[in-house]
Amino acid sequence: MTSRRKFIKKSAATVGALTIVPSSVLFARDEIRNAAGEVIRARVVAPSDKVNMAFCGIGNRGGQILKAFNETGLVNTTVLCDVDMGAKHTVENMKAYPKASQYQDFREMMEKSAKEFDAVCVGTPDFSHFPITILAMSQGKHVYVEKPLTRTFHESELLIQAAKKYKVATQMGNQGHSEANYFQFKTWVEAGIIKDVTRITAHMNNKRRWHGWDINMKEFPVNPHIPETLDWDTWLMTAKYHGYHEDFINGQWRCWYEHGMGALGDWGAHIIDTAHEFLELGLPEEVNAVMLKGHNNLFFPQSSTLEFKFPKRKKMPACTINWFDGLDNIPAVPEGYGNLEIDPNIPPPSTGALQPAKLPPGKEIYGKDLTFKGGSHGSTLSIIPEEAAKDMASKLPEVPKSPSNHFENFVKAAKGEEKTRSPFEISGPLSQVFCLGTIAQRLNANIKFDRKTKTITNNKLANDLLIGAPPRKGWEEFYKL
Repeated sequence: MTSRRKFIKKSAATVGALTIVPSSVLFARDEIRNAAGEVIRARVVAPSDKVNMAFCGIGNRGGQILKAFNETGLVNTTVLCDVDMGAKHTVENMKAYPKASQYQDFREMMEKSAKEFDAVCVGTPDFSHFPITILAMSQGKHVYVEKPLTRTFHESELLIQAAKKYKVATQMGNQGHSEANYFQFKTWVEAGIIKDVTRITAHMNNKRRWHGWDINMKEFPVNPHIPETLDWDTWLMTAKYHGYHEDFINGQWRCWYEHGMGALGDWGAHIIDTAHEFLELGLPEEVNAVMLKGHNNLFFPQSSTLEFKFPKRKKMPACTINWFDGLDNIPAVPEGYGNLEIDPNIPPPSTGALQPAKLPPGKEIYGKDLTFKGGSHGSTLSIIPEEAAKDMASKLPEVPKSPSNHFENFVKAAKGEEKTRSPFEISGPLSQVFCLGTIAQRLNANIKFDRKTKTITNNKLANDLLIGAPPRKGWEEFYKL
């Protein structure tokens, strides 16, 4: 442990030299110097060569990402890392890549095998994204991180700044940012089809892992029988120590404020990502907890309605995003939405909207002249009602096809061939929107946010939660990298 701490402290004062860029742009980049003032030169990888990758988190979703990267044919899997290298889902992936070095602690991986990889994929729980990512960046590694980027506002801010400092390729895993939805939204905004948007309704009303839990719970559950193959202390990383329970691992971490980001962080990155980027929403000035059902101080509500208010930007009007989650919290949709199963027990609003009994994850976007409906991930928008869509059909511009999927885009960016479509400068502020939303959920409070100073002005505890609890002893150095 002592040597690892020395290694991390040393990383805070120096930058690794493993950035991959083509020789044509090698010396056009800004120079990076280590603590001694020596210029760090980037290693050149030929376009025909594959990128060596390390994977942190290789079970469940992490295992899916591992497979997806290898399906590109552009990477070599040289290192595998997971806090439970004996679980069924990790063992299967270890067998698939028998030549890869194996680690149970990412700090040891970085200390002993840094020369074996050029890029790192982080497919671990939300709260553990930050320490792995910042350490990898400080060593000159390109980083792909599953969404949401981090669990706290401050951690996203640090990664945004680190991306500028270390000049490595970064990508957050909201895969729709490399699919049809991304290119359509971008093209329609540039062509003036999507314009003067004042309101967006976003919703994810599927059953979540914490639905049905005891909302009177006051302490974390504890199971003293930790699996023999699991390194529970490393799993906790920067978080305050607490006992093990199966409701923290294998995706269950999404349920808890301490470790996950609930439905908003999980699905918001797939639903409002393109609107956030191409409408240049930035950070909200208000976040209101309109309705929380089944509120608890430890885990996310059974149902939530959140209101995000964004001010005017350039020539664009102020915009409000209304977020709905929960099985019994389905929002009304505009007349002309299309095929719907209408709930006969709920009277329609006086506005003429319809109250559906079921609604897939997605959004409705209300502009000055047109209304759009869309799903999640890469699904494209439709103009509603059908009559309006027919009127616009001949006026719609051609939408370019994606040159690469999200994983290919990252690898090609690491080689200097493309730019990532969800770099931290784009995905960081989006994740910060989610962080503000989860603070409103956690405190069951309305938030006023100063976009210039990046502080919450009406609630001291909420403002403190922008940074969150201090890291555990021994993990402080990650916040200095």
